[in-house]
Amino acid sequence: MQTKDKIAAVVKAAVEAAMNDGALKFSDALPEVALEVPPKKEFGDFATNFAMQTAKIFRTSPRKIAEEIKARITSDLFERIEIAGAGFMNFYLKPDVIYRELKDIYDAGENFGCLPNKNNVTIQIEYVSANPTGLLHVGHGRGAAAGSAIVNIMRAAGYNVESEYYINDAGNQMDKLTISVNARYLELLGQKVDFPEDGYLGADIIDTAKRIIARHGDKFLNLPEDERLKTLGELAYADKMLELQDDLEKFRVHFDVWFSERTLHPDKINAAIEVLKEKGGIYEKDGALWLASSKYGDDKDRVVVRANGEATYLAADIAYHKNKFERGFGELINLWGADHHGYVARVKAAMSMLGYDADKLKIIFLQMVSLFRSGEAVKMSKRMGTAIPLRELMEEVGTDAARYFFLMRSTESQLDFDLDLAKSQSADNPVYYIQYAHARICSIFRQTKEAGLELDGEPKFSLMNSTSEIDLINKIFEYPDEIEKAATEYAPQRIARYVYDLASTFSAFYRDCRILGVEKDLAIARLALLKITQHTIQHALSLLGVSAPERM
Repeated sequence: MQTKDKIAAVVKAAVEAAMNDGALKFSDALPEVALEVPPKKEFGDFATNFAMQTAKIFRTSPRKIAEEIKARITSDLFERIEIAGAGFMNFYLKPDVIYRELKDIYDAGENFGCLPNKNNVTIQIEYVSANPTGLLHVGHGRGAAAGSAIVNIMRAAGYNVESEYYINDAGNQMDKLTISVNARYLELLGQKVDFPEDGYLGADIIDTAKRIIARHGDKFLNLPEDERLKTLGELAYADKMLELQDDLEKFRVHFDVWFSERTLHPDKINAAIEVLKEKGGIYEKDGALWLASSKYGDDKDRVVVRANGEATYLAADIAYHKNKFERGFGELINLWGADHHGYVARVKAAMSMLGYDADKLKIIFLQMVSLFRSGEAVKMSKRMGTAIPLRELMEEVGTDAARYFFLMRSTESQLDFDLDLAKSQSADNPVYYIQYAHARICSIFRQTKEAGLELDGEPKFSLMNSTSEIDLINKIFEYPDEIEKAATEYAPQRIARYVYDLASTFSAFYRDCRILGVEKDLAIARLALLKITQHTIQHALSLLGVSAPERM
């Protein structure tokens, strides 16, 4: 058990003691004891506003509550406990408590940062899910970075998570892909064709047609048109999926499940509509079938089957989310673009009509990404003439910088991506700064090994008592809590900010605390602290999908 958890348990026991002897009169459910690391060291190692949170429950002033709790704390964890302001409780730990926890972290080795399994329901996280009709662009890249980082963080926090890509491989967009590739295929083979007005114009369509010709030559040229379209459509689809999967692999994004929309047509869609009909959630008007979503908060009802009998995208999405619940997931998390805000109410309405708990469906929205070079906005790909492909961004700034910069800000905030900063090898570039700190630690270990100084035996952590040493120790103590908060808030930017702060705290330690040239036991203790720091930086970067180089 971490020291923070021990303190919470001590406070909770003191509260129960105060209630048992009547000093605090219980009238309602109590909140959990929440502890924070104060912004300044003079306010203690940990602090809680529990007394202020429970003033209405106990119908007593916060300061009086804090005094009653303090009077019943007998733990040997604390050097002292102070009550500040209206009722904050500030806890000052005994030095040996800090060193005992540091030893536990050191003994945990690479397991530090992996929180206990919560033994809860399986959570499904679906993200990216771009149409397989073109290259992934930088907007998809932000979703890919955020989704994969959230999966990593939640797993580290002990949640059971399954990641999924929903392949939108049915409907009009696939027909447009087919006719577009067919036109380029014929052009490349010397045929005169009129390119479809609503076809896909990207250079990647030409590349797909070229690859089909490289593999199969002109063998489809003389086929009947409907047969040629069917064949080229399937080959183009397979080619686009390979491109998409290759880009994601290079971006360090991996999915447990790839779910094809085609598997929903028509049976699963029809089955979902029939259930909605039985439950009174669908009605007919003007020859079409409508979802009565306005009854559940949507601004109007929505068409699910057009008058011509064609199912809408909404119908497929209803069937898809019904399928998710049927697979037994206890919670569903979707990462959607900000332009899908209006879609939430209708999907949740359908889930409620089907008898599922719509609150189990959580939507995380991704705001826009703007690229800047030399202070000027970059909107178009030089080669493609379209939105910037993710692969071009990776080629220009590297996967590490791309992922970290996507994750520096909350997904709910618009992101201005500075290409020049992402490529710079300076302390101004946050990902370079963090990676350099890790490489510097690795360099220290190489130097000390050459000097004959290596970790051996049990480090005497109590020898470290300078400000820089204690600051680094305390920053490391924050890591499990940051993982927990990042998981519950779906906030990978917390880990990005934490590991940057950790690198900064290490830099102060490096400036102030020598390893070689000091008494051996102190040097060993500092080396052990650096080993913990190295692992923590590496672990945090791995959650973000960023590498931790040993040399730079």
